[in-house]
Amino acid sequence: MPSKPNTAPFGSWESPITANVVASDAMAVSDIALDGESILWIEMRPTEAGRYVIVRRSPEGDIHDAVPPSFNARTRVHEYGGAPFVADGQTLYVSNFDDQRLYRLDPGRDPRPITPVVPARYADGVIDRQHGRVICVREDHRGEGEPVNALVAVPADGSAAPIVLVSGADFYGSPRLSPKGDRLAWLSWHHPNMPWDGTELWCGTVQANGSIGEQERVAGGPEESIFQPQWSPDGHLTFVSDRTNWWNLYQLRAGRVDHLVDLPAEFGRPQWRFGTSTYDFASPDTLVCSYTSGGIWHLASLDLPSRTLTTLDQPYTDIAYVRAAGSRVVFRGGSPIEPHAVVALDLETEEIEVLRRTSRVPVDASYVSRPRQVEFPTGDGWTAHGFYYPPRNPNYRGPMDRLPPLLVISHGGPTSATTSTLNLAVQYWTSRGVAVLDVNYRGSTGYGRAYRALLNGTWGLADVEDCTSGARYLSEEDAVDGERLLIRGGSAGGYTTLRALTTSHAFAAGASYYGVSDLEALTLETHKFESRYLDGLVGPYPERKDLYHERSPIHRAHHIPCPVIFLQGSEDRVVPPRQAETMVEALREKGLPFVYLLFEGEQHGFRRSETITLALEAELAFYAHALGFELPEPFRWSDVRKTEGVDIEFSGLGEDGP
Repeated sequence: MPSKPNTAPFGSWESPITANVVASDAMAVSDIALDGESILWIEMRPTEAGRYVIVRRSPEGDIHDAVPPSFNARTRVHEYGGAPFVADGQTLYVSNFDDQRLYRLDPGRDPRPITPVVPARYADGVIDRQHGRVICVREDHRGEGEPVNALVAVPADGSAAPIVLVSGADFYGSPRLSPKGDRLAWLSWHHPNMPWDGTELWCGTVQANGSIGEQERVAGGPEESIFQPQWSPDGHLTFVSDRTNWWNLYQLRAGRVDHLVDLPAEFGRPQWRFGTSTYDFASPDTLVCSYTSGGIWHLASLDLPSRTLTTLDQPYTDIAYVRAAGSRVVFRGGSPIEPHAVVALDLETEEIEVLRRTSRVPVDASYVSRPRQVEFPTGDGWTAHGFYYPPRNPNYRGPMDRLPPLLVISHGGPTSATTSTLNLAVQYWTSRGVAVLDVNYRGSTGYGRAYRALLNGTWGLADVEDCTSGARYLSEEDAVDGERLLIRGGSAGGYTTLRALTTSHAFAAGASYYGVSDLEALTLETHKFESRYLDGLVGPYPERKDLYHERSPIHRAHHIPCPVIFLQGSEDRVVPPRQAETMVEALREKGLPFVYLLFEGEQHGFRRSETITLALEAELAFYAHALGFELPEPFRWSDVRKTEGVDIEFSGLGEDGP
């Protein structure tokens, strides 16, 4: 490290946080489960072509893969999956990605399928030991039209076909048996609602023959979102509801719903995936929970008899998949200086043990940009939120007379949120001299139902306004160069990016990762889970077909004033490649510089390390061309043409890079 930093143009700084480092750091952990003294979780491994692996930690601390090397533990229910396995001692019941059948994995034996060879998918299971079966969600694709969702019982030995227990609603989730096994709770919801709009919490009696008898709706409705029903050890049904604007904790006792915690904070998350957990019971009297306030997550202990909530002292600002038993709490935690990890906390000693880090790549802290929470004025008198990351690299500083460019990130969903957890994909930019604003625009979760609802009817308007307002706010603060603004996003964030580029001249370039460009096509072609999502975000279809046309970037592509790079998976069923290719054709006709990268075998969200690496390197080279800075190492578009499994089309860049 030089004693005095070198002066170099922003964006051109050399950094040890390379695209390869980011890709190797891209392992994700999810679906934590406790099984006796063992701890299990899912690892998504880019270095294994994005394979999902169940990992078990024994009571002795040994960590090993719990599925064979060829097994991919991933379900496609709702396409986004989640909760692909359930454990019963050393036996696992797991969805296999290749054929979507449910398999039984016993120690020392090969996986055995326990569901028939039919086009059906399974997720979010619970063990029913009294009847020797797994109760789970099934998404049945056998008929014409939409797949049929139901709660089914699968014999644990595969001796018979699954039996439907509950049906009739459009969607189901979270089947949970009471401690005695005599009652089953579950969530259901109907088109056009998404689970964060309105769900119903039901409870039914489990008959001696295993069927579900008397059924009662105990909470929820079309305008109340219920999250994570769970039985306490002493048999009280607990859940999270946003009936007071905030997702708070409630419990059903003697036919009455008690409000356990009344806080202007969120104890729930949007249910994009099955199996998400923000709380668990350490004992009948103690509930351990996570909640977010102002974009920062906290861990707390709730004493149920006194209703006393005590925040626990721990360093993590993003907490998910909370599981508890006795004095032990296990969760996924991350912070501005630590990437996600599987973490155990002892409630008695408050000692923390990191069980598994998602990153094994050490990064010098002097290169890590710390986020600053920002709030800024936006449309209709509202305040939007985000995390601002200034450039940081101990070896460099920018020219004294220049401000850094800003990369605005629009998160996906759009009903989701960004967090402050260390993300090397962000540090990749800041360590090169590019500032980053990660925006929680109106519609993001974590700020109450009212803030979440601000995107209803305004998608493509409010989110775009918030991204441009955030960039303007930082420019007026003299933190960034308002003439050198970039924007990027994936999926719904890609839509916001394309809308920003087709409706304003604020940005010098943009990057769309599998972004939505045609709202009408998305509605007509997408999967069941999201097929009516836009009814709320845009308007009912086809009644408001005019809005779908008006807000689709594909119909305004000729208004784009700047270069765009498109990055797409060939097997994306959520946003098919055709949407990107139509946008590319418009830029080609207009004569603007563009890049289109199509990655063979990738789906909605890149999972392979080679894809992640090349995508980042290409995006940086593209920005270098757009803003006119030099790269520390040459990037040649002609070399990309030779890369196996990648199709590239570009114009206006030259074969040998910017």
